[in-house]
Amino acid sequence: MSSLHTTFAALGDPTRFAIVERLLRDGELSAGTIHNLTDLSAPAMSRHLKVLRMAGVVRQRIDKQRRLYSIEPTAIRAINDWAMSYTDFWTKSFDRLDAALKKDPS
Repeated sequence: MSSLHTTFAALGDPTRFAIVERLLRDGELSAGTIHNLTDLSAPAMSRHLKVLRMAGVVRQRIDKQRRLYSIEPTAIRAINDWAMSYTDFWTKSFDRLDAALKKDPS
């Protein structure tokens, strides 16, 4: 599994983020189907998919002549775990803000 830094770097590109969103929504898709969703050239799409694979965000399965892509659950779980680790921080911060606003509503 890759580091979160690598995962977030891969997802920082809008095209790659859109690919991941589509895979999360629709499940496994062929490279051709993913390519047809964009105006990118086949080599450009291939590079985006490679970045996602190398970052451990998606996995590739070969079925005869087709390349099928799906989400790597451990990467999504790591993102969720990281985000949830800050829940306590944000809850306490919002509670402090709420208390401050109640003291001085102006």
